[in-house]
Amino acid sequence: MSKSQLKLTAALAILIAGVVCVWGVAAERGLRRAELERIARSLEARAALAGELARGTPFVPSARGALDAIADRAGAAAGTRVTLIAPDGAVLGDSDVPLERLPDLDNHADRPEVRAALSGRVGRSTRRSETVGRALLYLATPLEGGGVVRLAVDLSDLEASVAQLRRELVAAGALALVVGLVLCFAFSWLALRPMREMRRVASAIAGGHLDDRLPFAVSHELSDVAQSIRRMAEQLRLRLEEATHEKEQLRAVLESMVEGVLAVDAKGVVLIANSRLRDFFATSGDPLGRPLLEAIRSAELDAILRRAADSDAIVSQEMKLERPSARTLRVHATRFASGARAHTGTVAVLHDVTELMHLEEVRRDFVANASHELQTPLAAIRGFAETLLSSGSLSEEDRRQYLEVIERNACRLSNIVRDLLELSTLESHKQRLDLVAVDVAKLAEDLVRDAGPRFAEHRLRVQVRAEGDVTAQADPRALEQVLTNLLDNAIKYTEPGGEIGVEITADARCVRVALRDSGIGIPQQDLGRVFERFYRVDKARSRALGGTGLGLSIVKHLVQGMGGEIRVESELGVGSSFVFSLPRAPR
Repeated sequence: MSKSQLKLTAALAILIAGVVCVWGVAAERGLRRAELERIARSLEARAALAGELARGTPFVPSARGALDAIADRAGAAAGTRVTLIAPDGAVLGDSDVPLERLPDLDNHADRPEVRAALSGRVGRSTRRSETVGRALLYLATPLEGGGVVRLAVDLSDLEASVAQLRRELVAAGALALVVGLVLCFAFSWLALRPMREMRRVASAIAGGHLDDRLPFAVSHELSDVAQSIRRMAEQLRLRLEEATHEKEQLRAVLESMVEGVLAVDAKGVVLIANSRLRDFFATSGDPLGRPLLEAIRSAELDAILRRAADSDAIVSQEMKLERPSARTLRVHATRFASGARAHTGTVAVLHDVTELMHLEEVRRDFVANASHELQTPLAAIRGFAETLLSSGSLSEEDRRQYLEVIERNACRLSNIVRDLLELSTLESHKQRLDLVAVDVAKLAEDLVRDAGPRFAEHRLRVQVRAEGDVTAQADPRALEQVLTNLLDNAIKYTEPGGEIGVEITADARCVRVALRDSGIGIPQQDLGRVFERFYRVDKARSRALGGTGLGLSIVKHLVQGMGGEIRVESELGVGSSFVFSLPRAPR
């Protein structure tokens, strides 16, 4: 039952109950009053009869015996209690009280009905008798010779009749109330049905069910409201479709951005957080609707947004993340544009500049390393050339030695320039690799055999092991250069008496080559940079051995150019393992 129907039913029920109660109370009082009047008239007639019986008998205490006998006869004839009272209020006879107790009775001169009778009027009073212990109706009439005849009748029958009437009235009222409630419910249900349907339709529209309509034609009084609801539903449908379309477009744009986007309201509650931002901070759960510090847990980002909220300018700042991965983010934050001065929210765009920072660092290192690598042989060439030019007294042996130094450094410069050009060609993808089926095991064995004198010179043991068919799809010249560079590094950084092993395995997809040595190893902090240009773990030893610092970088580009991958594993003082994979040749 709706509230309106409940209110209407309750109002009608209260009205019916009120009418029944008022009518019942009025009926009960009217019946009581009429019955009392009837009893009073009957008592007056009986009092007159009792007065006739007492006529001629003086109302004095000495005649108490005779008067009591008269009261007994009159009470028996009238069927009521009859009391004969002297003019001074003394009781001289009573049909309900024995003669011997009459002197003990209280004086009745102060009783209301007795006072009225002594004054010459008919007195009447209703009260509880202390003598007989019941509610009685008293009626007193004066006698001609003085004295009062008082009759009393028990009102229990009257009260029983009134109680029966009351019960009947209550039953009738309850029945009328039940019938009235049923009729009120039916009437209110029919009367409020249009309102109920319109409320249901309005609630459905508010809940998003814009196709819901009224199932029937409403009355003229409500037709305008129904038409307004229909028009409102159509307008809401159009607005909702537009808003949904715009929201989906905005969501698609935000989710496709490589930048993280974050928007918070004036209280710091997250309004927008795209997937890229959640990836940056590895947020757990949906951050929308949660405070920023609870959802993102970044005090630095919160401080940036607070600064932007207090300024009209764009706040730009870099921040570093350690978890879930090391990142460098560039944050641009500004508060929402608003005509009012009140702050309504802040938006921030986070750019991942980790790779840019790394590239900038690599560029700086490359410039510094290239400059240093080129400066060393140039300084040697220039110094020995100036010595040759300025000194005319050099012996032939010294002159020859100086020229050899110049030639050696010139060759080193040539090798550096050659490797740089080759690396540049690989990075620009200008070099075309001819991928054919290559037996990796045979190529490795040939290279190890050709380098046999060098292995013998350094007293190194070399072993090539291959399992199954290890034919890879590769460029023979590029693969030869990769293996040559890796073998050359192993020879340079393995102490005499050490071991070098080449293990070649294959699966259904690729061929793996692992070149392991028992050399000096690589520190853990340098493992991630050994493939960078000019990066040297042991700079002094590398230059002394004639390396350009570009070999491993060339190896990495060649392997990737052939569709493979390369990695390094090493433990300082134990040795290193360079493992690369190439696509397997189709059978």
